[in-house]
Amino acid sequence: MLEIKDLQVHFRTPDGVVNRAVDGLSLSVNSGETVAIVGESGCGKSVTSMSVLRLLPEVSARVGGQILFRGEDLLKKSRHAMRKIRGGKIGMIFQEPMTSLNPVWTVGRQIEEALLLHQDMDRAAARLRAVELLREVGISAPERRVTQYPHELSGGMRQRVMITIAMACNPALLIADEPTTALDVTIQAQVLDIMRNLQRQRGAAVLMITHDLGVVAEFAERVIVMYAGRKVEEAPVQMLFANPMHHYTVGLLNAVPKLGMARGGGAGARLSEIPGVVPDMRQRHPGCIFAPRCTGARDHCRDVAPALVDHGAGHIVACHYPKETT
Repeated sequence: MLEIKDLQVHFRTPDGVVNRAVDGLSLSVNSGETVAIVGESGCGKSVTSMSVLRLLPEVSARVGGQILFRGEDLLKKSRHAMRKIRGGKIGMIFQEPMTSLNPVWTVGRQIEEALLLHQDMDRAAARLRAVELLREVGISAPERRVTQYPHELSGGMRQRVMITIAMACNPALLIADEPTTALDVTIQAQVLDIMRNLQRQRGAAVLMITHDLGVVAEFAERVIVMYAGRKVEEAPVQMLFANPMHHYTVGLLNAVPKLGMARGGGAGARLSEIPGVVPDMRQRHPGCIFAPRCTGARDHCRDVAPALVDHGAGHIVACHYPKETT
C-alpha cells in the first residue's frame, strides 16, 4: 500500500539548515496493516507523516527519496493530483483537532467538504452522510452536532470529528498523528476502539504516529522506532516488547511508569530515564547518532554508523552491539 524509500527531509530555519530532520528512512505499510512509528519528540515522526501527503512548506522544506503509494511516487505528483489523493485515497487525523479544524465552519460543513470534493454527492446528500458518519463514531444527537462549531465540542468529540473527516471517503490508507494526545485514558480507549472498528469495517491500512507505548501495544501490529531522524529498530509489536535489541528502545520501555514502582522501590523511587539530550541536527554525526547517550557504546560506535541488520522474523536493528549480544 505504502512504501517509503530513503526519505530525506531538510529544513531551512533562521538558525541554519537542519540536515537530516528525517535521514534515510525506509518503511512499508501493507493493505489492512497497522504500523506504528514511535520515538521522543523531535525524532521525525510527524515530519514523516506530513511528507507522505506533501504538507510540508515547500519554501523551507526539501524532501528527497521516494514515497510510493500503490506503486506511484507521490513526490512526483502535481499539486492537482495530490488534492485528489488527500482525503480521498489517504486520510489523516492530525495531532491537535482544535488547531486543525476550521473554527469558523460548522462541523457538518467540514465533513461535507470532503464528501463534495471526493464523492459524487450533492450538498443535501452530503449533509445526510455527515450525520450518519457522526453517528458511526458515537457522537450523540448528530443532527444537532453538524450545526455546531468546533469550540462548542469537547476534546473527545473534536477528535471523533477528525476521525469522521479522515474516514469519510473510505481511504485506503489512514495516517493518525498522535490521535490520543491530551485525552484522558477513558476517551483514549474510546477513540482507539472507534479507529479499530472503522479499520476492520473498511479494510484500511493505518500508519500511526505516537510516543505512547501503551497505544502501540494495544493497536499496532508492527513497530518502527525512530531516533534523531533515523530508524533504529523495527519489529512485530510483541517481539519488540518482549525482546528490544536497540539500547534506545530499551531506554524507552524502561522509562514507562509501571504499577507498583513506588511500592517496590520505596517512596523515593525515581522513574528510569535516558541520560543526555537529543543531538543538534545542524551538526553532522559520523558514528551512531545515539552513541553519546548509550550506556553500551564503544569507540567503534562513535566512529562508524551502524547499518540496519535483520536478526530474523522481521526484527531489524541498527546497532553494532545489540542488547542480546552484549
